[in-house]
Amino acid sequence: MNRSPSSGLTRRQVLAATALSVPLLSACQNPASGGGGGSAALKIGFVSPRTGPAAGFGEPDAYVLGLARKAFAGGLTVAGRKYSVEIIDRDGQSNPQRASQVANDLINGSGVDLMLTTSTPETVNPVSDACEAAGVPCVSTVVPWEAWYFGRGAEPGQQDAFKFAYHFCFGVQQFANAYTHLWPQIATNKKVGVMWPNDSDGNAIRQALGPLLTKAGYTIVDPGAYTDGTNDYSAQIAKFKAENCEIFNTFPIPPDFATFWQQAAQQGYTPKIAQVAKTGLFPSQIEALGPIGVNIAGGAYWAPAYPYTSSLTKLSSQGLADGYREATGKQWNQQLGPSLALFDVAAAALSKASDPKDKTAVAAAIRSLDVRTPVGRLQWGKGPNANVVATPILGGQWVTAPAGGRDKVTFVLCENSSDPQVPVAAKLRTYRA
Repeated sequence: MNRSPSSGLTRRQVLAATALSVPLLSACQNPASGGGGGSAALKIGFVSPRTGPAAGFGEPDAYVLGLARKAFAGGLTVAGRKYSVEIIDRDGQSNPQRASQVANDLINGSGVDLMLTTSTPETVNPVSDACEAAGVPCVSTVVPWEAWYFGRGAEPGQQDAFKFAYHFCFGVQQFANAYTHLWPQIATNKKVGVMWPNDSDGNAIRQALGPLLTKAGYTIVDPGAYTDGTNDYSAQIAKFKAENCEIFNTFPIPPDFATFWQQAAQQGYTPKIAQVAKTGLFPSQIEALGPIGVNIAGGAYWAPAYPYTSSLTKLSSQGLADGYREATGKQWNQQLGPSLALFDVAAAALSKASDPKDKTAVAAAIRSLDVRTPVGRLQWGKGPNANVVATPILGGQWVTAPAGGRDKVTFVLCENSSDPQVPVAAKLRTYRA
């Protein structure tokens, strides 16, 4: 009888032991096995900026994560099999290196099955890159889609740049729609002084938005790309005053705008229209500016007036805003909508996949996903390319809140060119009234 030279066991004994150990080993290694009928586990990673220059975007995270965890508390049933769901959230600290680090920790250390990420290229792009490299499905939002798509290496005309990374957000065309419907509400000389930084957002805007505004009859006065973190804007302010730019537009990180706007007020530059993006999105940012924040124009990528509902939580947009007020005492924050929408997409993608533990299957499910969210209906495969759904951004303005209320300022929608289903509440007011 043959024996193993190292163990002294017969060949038949070795084969029998191997036969017994293989299924046991497979059950231990395969978390989707369910442990003989128990609930298998799905892990969702979530990365956003809660500290650092873009911390305003993370203000409603705790509330949204609470809603998502409650909705997933009973698990998720896919093809007759029940899975428990764990959400693992991390702060990207508004820093690309940190965002990349926490993404890789979630991928390699926590073993997430699906990644969600939001708010500015400094967070979203490195997380998306890490997922694409590792073959982990990723859904992101709140970065102009051109800054996400081309900023991560896609070529113009390329329709299918990524296999695992998907995105939903407004783009340059939506900004152009908003501005060209908002700005004519006030008579100006149509000269636009722009502060577009040398970063992913600024470069995408300069390349694409500038020509669209020029085509619409606006004269762009561009003193050139500036570096994030600049603390002296005297040269730019002098140019805008010399050129009599009655419209001002910028896409800065929030601290840079605060510095610029205070210097502009001190040096006597007060345009008729002050149009901001990437900053001035949240009441806390406007309130921090004091009186010079009132009547700043901005964009809304979600508001309580949006007539849409979360498919995961069944909350209407108004219900989402009201719940946030009740839970935190704060007025609504437009990041509530897209952050919750990420979890709507997650639930739909995992449910649609043939196997939610198969990362390639989940990515394939996103590719043709159709899901209803607070920001509207998201349908991948409808363009502008295979990886992106373009969503609306609507023009509006921060005005003094009605007396006797809890808020100091409130945001009113003044145009709805990218989504006529959302009601308009007011007409744009002159900044330097």
